[in-house]
Amino acid sequence: MTRQAGRHALQIPGPTNVPAAVLDAIARPTIDHRGPASRALALDVLGGIRTVFKTASPVVIYPASGTGAWEAALVNTLSPGDRVLMVETGWFASLWRRMAERLGFVVENLPGDWRSPVRAEAVAEALAADRRHGIKAVAIVHNETSTGVASDIAALRRTIDAARHPALLLVDTISSLASMDYRHDEWGVDVTVGGSQKGLMLPPGLSFNALSPRALAASETSRSPRSFWAWDEMLAANRNGFFPYTPSTNLLQGLKAALDLLADEGLDAVFARHARAAAATRACVAAWSLDLQCRVPSACSASLTAVRMPEGHSADALRAEVLARSDMSLGNGLGPLADRVFRIGHLGDFNDLAVLATLSGVEMGLRASGVPIGAGGLDAAMAVLGGNRGPVPG
Repeated sequence: MTRQAGRHALQIPGPTNVPAAVLDAIARPTIDHRGPASRALALDVLGGIRTVFKTASPVVIYPASGTGAWEAALVNTLSPGDRVLMVETGWFASLWRRMAERLGFVVENLPGDWRSPVRAEAVAEALAADRRHGIKAVAIVHNETSTGVASDIAALRRTIDAARHPALLLVDTISSLASMDYRHDEWGVDVTVGGSQKGLMLPPGLSFNALSPRALAASETSRSPRSFWAWDEMLAANRNGFFPYTPSTNLLQGLKAALDLLADEGLDAVFARHARAAAATRACVAAWSLDLQCRVPSACSASLTAVRMPEGHSADALRAEVLARSDMSLGNGLGPLADRVFRIGHLGDFNDLAVLATLSGVEMGLRASGVPIGAGGLDAAMAVLGGNRGPVPG
C-alpha cells in the first residue's frame, strides 16, 4: 500500500485521539503495583475520577472495556430472576439488554425507533403497572453511540421518584463521560458505567462503576455470582490505595495525565467545546441537505453526529472513499443502521480546526462518491465556530 503523508484522522466516536501528554504517561516505566508509587497513583486517580462523574461516592476502576463495567453494574446489584426495565435506544442499549438476559435476569424491554431519546412517559407507565415493585432496576444509555441521541437522565430520575418506585437507576455514560454534562449524585443515579477510550482521552482498557449508597446496599444482598467484578473486595483494597488483582498500572498513569488535562481546561469549558463542535457539525449537515439519525433536535449528542445517507447510496462506500482519499476514519452504522448511517466523532482531544478539517474530508468524500449534497456546509460550520464562546445554537 502506498504511504499517505500526514497523520491518520481518527474521527470515529471512540476510541479517540490520545493526547501526547497521556501517551507519554502511559509510556513511562511500569511500576510495582504493590509499591508506594502505585499507592500514591491509585489514591490520586480514585479521587480525581470522582470529579468527572460529579460524585462524592466511590468509583470502581476495572482493567476492562465498558462491556465489563456493564456486567459489573448488573451482577453487583441484582439477583438471578430479578426484573430489569431497559429502553432500546440503539445498538448499545440492545447489547446491554442481551447481556442482562444471558446473565439470567428477566428483561422488560421498552422498544424505541433508534431516532429518539428515552420517553419518560413510557418508563412512568411501566413503573406504574409494576404495583408490587418487581422491577429492581431501570437501565438506560445516556448517550447512544450508534445513533447520536442523548436522553435526559435528570428527567428520568424525576419520573422514578414521582412513581414512588424503589428501582435502582443504572446509566451507561460511556460516550458522554467527560464530553457532556453528567451529574451522578445530583441526578440520583445508582450505578454509572464509564469507559476510558472516549472523552477521557485514553486508549481502551479501563472501565468504571460510579456507585451510590443505595447501590452499595443492594450489592450486600445480591445473589449473582461474581468474583472479578465484585465491588466489596475492590473497595476494600482501594481504601489503602491498592487493587485486589494486578491493575493496568500504565493506563492508570495515563488516566492521571488525562484527569490533569481535564482539570486544566475545566469541565464546563470541555462541555462547551463539545457542544460547539456538535452544533457546527449539525449546521454543516443541514447545509448538505442530509438528515440526522437523531430526529429530536434537543436530544442531539454533543460527542458524535450520526448522518443518514440518501436512498440508494452506501455509507460504507463513503467511509471507504474518505479513508482512501483523506486517511480519515468515520464510524460505521451498527445493526439495522449498517451501510445506512455514518458517524462523525467530535469528542476527546480536538479543537475547532480539527472539526473543520473533519467536515472538509467528509464533504470531499461525499462529492467524490456522487452523493447529492447542498452547498455551503463548511461556511455554515464556520459561522458557528467563528461566533462567540457563549451558548451554542441547537
